[in-house]
Amino acid sequence: MTTAAPAPTHAHRPVPGGPALAAVFKAEGRLFLREPGSLFWMIGFPTALLVILGLIPSFREANPDLGGRRVIDLYVPIAVLLGMIMASIQAMPPVLTSYRERGILRRLSTTPVRPPAILGAQIALHGIAMIVSSLLAITVGRLAFGVALPFAQPGYILSMLLMIACALALGATLSAVAATTKAATAIGSVAFLVMMFTSGVWMPVQTMPDLLQTIVSLTPFGAASQALDRAMLGSWPEWQHLGIMVLWAAGLTGAASRWFRWE
Repeated sequence: MTTAAPAPTHAHRPVPGGPALAAVFKAEGRLFLREPGSLFWMIGFPTALLVILGLIPSFREANPDLGGRRVIDLYVPIAVLLGMIMASIQAMPPVLTSYRERGILRRLSTTPVRPPAILGAQIALHGIAMIVSSLLAITVGRLAFGVALPFAQPGYILSMLLMIACALALGATLSAVAATTKAATAIGSVAFLVMMFTSGVWMPVQTMPDLLQTIVSLTPFGAASQALDRAMLGSWPEWQHLGIMVLWAAGLTGAASRWFRWE
């Protein structure tokens, strides 16, 4: 019987070179693209939901309670966040947990390609999926429903990047605390429902009562929803919302690094 090698945490172990990392990324990319169902939920579903909502006539009419904006205008940033939720909570944790559960990460520790390489590849691929999903939602919102592009584009981009960092850190943390794939799915389902609410999928954050809006804004997706909305209107996102995302990203990254197990 082969003895499992210890987790690759020692500084004297060599770091795989560029060709090895590229090979891992290419292999993981092929596996990633072979999951059309997962790709749909990450990339296609947020835009499909946006289209369905945009077909509701009342959602395309200016609403005085929203400052003359339409409901569909609020849902483009929400669709952006929904793609991040699907990728980070529903898609990434089961993959990473299954790699650990099946011993793939343990076996990699005996090869020149260390487990962090495959972890990094998965994080990068899901991050790319988030960006593609965001661009698709913004483009369809503009072309199909005339939703204005963000007026404060630097602020919008910064908010998106911070939220992607938060989402990936959240996915890594869920992967760390879940011992099995089934556990990752169960924990992810609970987190999914919570994040759907705080991001405004069921009720745009801007339409929530003031107290609830304040509470939701303390969550990563709630803060991101507020930041993206302000950038859409042409204002720089409030620093408190950006700061909340930075704190969440840093805290979740630290938690994932501390709790993640390779076997």
